[in-house]
Amino acid sequence: QVQLVESGGGLVQAGGSLRLSCAASERTFSTYAIGWFRQPPGKDREFVAGIDASGDRTFYVGLVKGRFTISRDNAKNTVYLQMNSLKPEDTAVYYCATSPQFDPGTYDGWGQGTQVTVSS
Repeated sequence: QVQLVESGGGLVQAGGSLRLSCAASERTFSTYAIGWFRQPPGKDREFVAGIDASGDRTFYVGLVKGRFTISRDNAKNTVYLQMNSLKPEDTAVYYCATSPQFDPGTYDGWGQGTQVTVSS
């Protein structure tokens, strides 16, 4: 199973930007679709964005569409989540996970998460 490590979280003011990274050491990382999820305080984990193994296809939930961009660099075994125009409601622990296929995504192999806090 691919081991994932998220990083890049932090404290930012509303309207600001952050770029999250999801890195793996295994070369098989490039064969998996990757999803970004988040868990706001006191709420369930929710899907945010996904990208297929090659990086050709992406999908976003409506709340982040136009503000977040998912991308990947398979040479670096890393998937990114560029988050712009951040809002306080984006505050959450962000996780990445793998899926053997893009659609439908069946995600597993969660990382430890990275905290994103957006102040108003």
